[in-house]
Amino acid sequence: MSDDAHDVVAHVRRDLLRPGTGPRERGEAVRRSVEGAGRLLGSTAADALARRAHADIFGAGPLQALLEVDGVTDVLVNGPDDVWIDRGRGVERVGVRFADAAAVRALAVRLAAAGGQRLDDAAPTVDARLPDGTRLHAVVAPLCAEGAVISLRVLRTRAFTLDALVRGGSVPTAWEPLVRGLVLRRANVLVSGGTGTGKTTLLAALLAAVPTNERVVCVEEARELVPAHPHVVPLTARRANVEGAGAVGLDALVRAALRMRPDRIVLGECRGAEVREVLMAMNTGHDGGLATIHANTAGHVPARLEALGALAGMSRAAVAAQAVGALDAVLHVRRVGGRRFVAEIACVERDGDGLRVVPVATWDGVDAPCTAPAWPAFVTRWAAR
Repeated sequence: MSDDAHDVVAHVRRDLLRPGTGPRERGEAVRRSVEGAGRLLGSTAADALARRAHADIFGAGPLQALLEVDGVTDVLVNGPDDVWIDRGRGVERVGVRFADAAAVRALAVRLAAAGGQRLDDAAPTVDARLPDGTRLHAVVAPLCAEGAVISLRVLRTRAFTLDALVRGGSVPTAWEPLVRGLVLRRANVLVSGGTGTGKTTLLAALLAAVPTNERVVCVEEARELVPAHPHVVPLTARRANVEGAGAVGLDALVRAALRMRPDRIVLGECRGAEVREVLMAMNTGHDGGLATIHANTAGHVPARLEALGALAGMSRAAVAAQAVGALDAVLHVRRVGGRRFVAEIACVERDGDGLRVVPVATWDGVDAPCTAPAWPAFVTRWAAR
């Protein structure tokens, strides 16, 4: 940023610190302050400087423009001249530069404060939700070498539908009646996949297929689900403060959701002891539930469930008994190149004192889907008519 621009931003900042300037007045206040900063500017330059000043004071600074690019899902800062974005084709480097490592750290600290969190040497990591819905994760020295590392995840305002995923090639046309039927017939569905494979996108599309007269309670660590459904109640976990108090975990939120007259309970991601609460809910009359879990293949889901169940004090046999009764289907998503698609449909069954996955159908994203021996019975039970 030029010295003139720095001077204008400083002038704007002083104006906005005056009493009586609330969030609703900020945009116009920035514009008036830029115009009154004592610089002769054309309308185009004034507009550009107003946007820059607003981003530096209220937004994500030099990252704000990246967050507003259509299709961008993640903005990643590894250092002053090491900035990357992801817009569905894998990460790509961009030409955004910070003055130095201190500038990266200053932005991380300000964004954390905007999300109501603290970030400093005593609390060197933070997870927060910014006012516009963007999810922030940041780490500062001494835990990282570059002063600060920032990861921003954009909250999707566009909610995908199952029809859109079929048209976009993420779900085979032949599978659409079955996938829709899993929702309409109130199957308990577990969506599995690796990082960045589109688990949340698929989950939101499934929720868009839920009948509009049903109440959906969504439990998430950080809000990402914005499904196209008129009756969604979002519950978000809270981290402990710097004194170690005030935490509200996903397991507590699942228990709270059970008391909120839900037609469906949705867990954004199983990653800890809350797996016990979800499996118990699905086994006690709360059908039609949905959740996601990290797993590299559908066949790895049993091991992941057992590992998470162990965190809740559950034995391998207990996890198997609960999961077999609770889970009706596993939908596994993959990412190959820039494409994300549903690659496997499966179900689970007992295998001694553990679990095993039974394939129903597979797809490589290119050729026609392949069906397994379990396909006919599975379709008969679950496919939409």
